[in-house]
Amino acid sequence: MGQTINIPTTRTQCIGGYLAKAQGKPKGGVVVIQEIFGVTAHIRDVADRFAAAGYTALAPAFFDHLESGLELGYDQAGMERGKALVTELGLDRAVEDVASAAEAIASAGRIGTVGFCWGGTVALLSALRLGLPSVSYYGARNVPFLGEKPKAPVMFHFGEKDPSIPPEAVAKHRELLPQMDVYTYPTGHAFNRDHDPHYDEASAKLAWQRTLAFFDRELAGA
Repeated sequence: MGQTINIPTTRTQCIGGYLAKAQGKPKGGVVVIQEIFGVTAHIRDVADRFAAAGYTALAPAFFDHLESGLELGYDQAGMERGKALVTELGLDRAVEDVASAAEAIASAGRIGTVGFCWGGTVALLSALRLGLPSVSYYGARNVPFLGEKPKAPVMFHFGEKDPSIPPEAVAKHRELLPQMDVYTYPTGHAFNRDHDPHYDEASAKLAWQRTLAFFDRELAGA
């Protein structure tokens, strides 16, 4: 369904992106923000699913700043490499790239973001700093930023058995952003990633329904 495009950025460098277009007039646009593994088959599938739901979706390849076309495995080596890459990349540059990606699909209408793990925190920052309605899945790096005043609504999804996000961290979201929806599910980390054993079908489907309802309200005005 999708295609690879180039996205101009604020750093005089283009990065790649996976673009999935809605058929007919789109309801809006969604920037799909990767985990630490790159724009993998799972992230491309998420973009395709948004396109099937009526949204134009774009998944920017943030790692192109460092190494072009990188997709890492979900094993220990891939995890260690991914952590090193996102540390080198930095959150500020990622947020700049989200703004560039949002501009690239601006013709779709109102733009929001969805992000997973590391991308979940980038999605939160996109709501706080860019004013883009966002959905944050299991963002383990969120807590330091919860004191910032949001410029747009954000929805959170967490697994109750996620060792990287303890219950007190989830509680901080509810305490500091009481106006936002914070949902928990009886599962672990990366429960939406249907390409490995972390996937939890029931939790993923419920979170997806809530995510689509959020975008239908915030982007499509339904």
